[in-house]
Amino acid sequence: MSDDDSRASTSSSSSSSSNQQTEKETNTPKKKESKVSMSKNSKLLSTSAKRIQKELADITLDPPPNCSAGPKGDNIYEWRSTILGPPGSVYEGGVFFLDITFTPEYPFKPPKVTFRTRIYHCNINSQGVICLDILKDNWSPALTISK
Repeated sequence: MSDDDSRASTSSSSSSSSNQQTEKETNTPKKKESKVSMSKNSKLLSTSAKRIQKELADITLDPPPNCSAGPKGDNIYEWRSTILGPPGSVYEGGVFFLDITFTPEYPFKPPKVTFRTRIYHCNINSQGVICLDILKDNWSPALTISK
């Protein structure tokens, strides 16, 4: 065996053992969440999804006047809403689109509601965020999207 062959063989075996070591490191199980934490998250997701689906059914059967809302696609946590400007108001004839984002903590935490259509209103900032305490600190799980 020549010196070149010997070096290639040594290099190959050290590369192989280095690859095995890297594989072992990447195959080492990562620290898993505790069962308590995972079951708590599952319960939150389950609770929020059930509540959101119930509200979707309610709003579909009995929508508020001049409003519609529902999931954007397959994600139950991301909704799009449409509000028609009320007759006799300065918003009459307007069509306003909103995004509603629920978290897994819903209904214990409020949804994030943002106007996608620019609107001038004292409770809506320039980014479309509704600035009402009921959507922040004064949120209650007794409230719903339609109320």
